[in-house]
Amino acid sequence: MASELDVPLSSPVLVTGATGYVAGWVVERLVRRGLTVHAAVRDPENESKIEHLAALAERLPGDVRFFQADLLEPDSYADAMTGCSTVFHTASPFVLTVEDAQRDLVDPAVRGTRNVLSTASATPGVTRVVVTSSCVAVFGDNTDVRYTKTGVFTEDDWNSTSSLTHNPYAYSKTLAEREAWRIASDQNSWSLVTVNPHFVFGPGVSPRSSSHSFHFLRQLGDGTFRSGVPAFGVAMVDVRDVAEMHVNAAFHPKAEGRYLTFAQSFSVDRIASVLRAHFGDRFLFPKRRIPKPAAWLFGPLADSSLTRKAISRNVGVEWKGDNTKSIRDFDFEYRSIETSIVEMFEQLIESGQVKAVSS
Repeated sequence: MASELDVPLSSPVLVTGATGYVAGWVVERLVRRGLTVHAAVRDPENESKIEHLAALAERLPGDVRFFQADLLEPDSYADAMTGCSTVFHTASPFVLTVEDAQRDLVDPAVRGTRNVLSTASATPGVTRVVVTSSCVAVFGDNTDVRYTKTGVFTEDDWNSTSSLTHNPYAYSKTLAEREAWRIASDQNSWSLVTVNPHFVFGPGVSPRSSSHSFHFLRQLGDGTFRSGVPAFGVAMVDVRDVAEMHVNAAFHPKAEGRYLTFAQSFSVDRIASVLRAHFGDRFLFPKRRIPKPAAWLFGPLADSSLTRKAISRNVGVEWKGDNTKSIRDFDFEYRSIETSIVEMFEQLIESGQVKAVSS
């Protein structure tokens, strides 16, 4: 975690996509520091979607005010942004299986970024924009590390291997971040900082998040992958650290540019091992590592988002990256990933989303 910041309380801040997994903790961190958050959501009248955010204002020093906004509607964020000095743009779809990648991923990500940042340029008083990007805007597959100058992924790298047909989610995040930097370069009223996390884990402010991270962890516990999982290399980070990184990106005097945000390199089979070690045989966790040839042959049949191309380029390939910038600039200390995994699964148990098969 980072040291306390001198956060200005004189003006509100905007968080787009405020009901999201990462956004929920960003809102929590801001309200905890006494800030007034303008929470932009699709439907502020839907109490079931916003009640966890409204509850934050009841127990923490700051306040939350809700505004209706839509990523694909120009000027949709104008009211929510009025009076704000800082904009946190977190809204972007995180789904891996879609019918139409252009419509369901690229358009919301790119057009949404354009709409929000264009509004920032037209709104007096906005001085800092923080965009939630992703490590997948830096790389497409683990094997892309061969294209780097240093042998590890850094903030200087950009994903050049993803497309609408291969890693479309990564493609959408890459195009969206490039659009953000393009818009930032065309104006001089606000500065841009991006936070680029990899696989985000940890409990949610709301236990019923639609994030793929929750979906994946449920699958690890409900028997979906009982036959085993491959050694798919990823980097992992706790959602609360990602939120804290957003706050640093907004208010720390050293904040600039992009920040790769992750605690350590992990693998999918190691996640299963952590769960099995802590919870034992009460759940249907995978007990074996699937060899790469078997994963290549049968993986796409079990999960349509897992293509043979992705398996070839990521399974058995360690993810290598450098998070030095985030640690150095913010004197940051990342949480234990093992703890994040356990706490997240405990939340799934407590909310009834996974059930034990034996006592």
